[in-house]
Amino acid sequence: MTETTQIGGTGGSKLRADAADNRARILTAARELIAERGIDVPMTAIARRAGVGAATLFRRFPDRSSLIAEAFATQLTHCESVLEEASADPDPWHGFCMFIEDLGRMQVEDRGFTEAFLSAVADRSGIDEKRMRAESAFAGLVDRAQKAGRLRPDFSPSDLLLIFLANGGLSQAPPEHAHDLSRRLIAYLLQSFEAKGVRDEQSLPRPSRMGLSEVFPST
Repeated sequence: MTETTQIGGTGGSKLRADAADNRARILTAARELIAERGIDVPMTAIARRAGVGAATLFRRFPDRSSLIAEAFATQLTHCESVLEEASADPDPWHGFCMFIEDLGRMQVEDRGFTEAFLSAVADRSGIDEKRMRAESAFAGLVDRAQKAGRLRPDFSPSDLLLIFLANGGLSQAPPEHAHDLSRRLIAYLLQSFEAKGVRDEQSLPRPSRMGLSEVFPST
């Protein structure tokens, strides 16, 4: 599929409309295929899913990193804004919990986000700087929560990766169970992160109705 040719006086606007449509379909196809097949899905497969030629795809996105960064820009921007809000919370423990809970929700709502977040896209110019700012902000939030006596002193900012990987695996669960599983896991983790002697014994979210038969189906 080409991006159309100019015809008469309306050609310029038609070209822009077709280019925008192609771009949107490429981004949608990239999100879908990353969720289905992982971050290393071939660019040609993305072009086929989007219904465009490879030349059109590479005109819009010259490399995989630029495509992935754009495909998940909304999610990454949201993640940054939630971290900023959490860091500004006068109650650092509340801010910490809010950030972890929101991150968990994002993972199960978008199955491709985990791989995109962890991919080499962070090495792109500008993106790496954002990542370092986010790491610094999270480390500051952890430090404040520990000094307030709410977060256990041996929690490390690098444990965020552990949380991210553990919860990310739940995005592979059937959609009707993924949210319940994730909320319960995050609640368990947050209880384990809270400092001794200050734990607020809140009830866990409801358990998932998913049974072992759905994990290990009979053959």
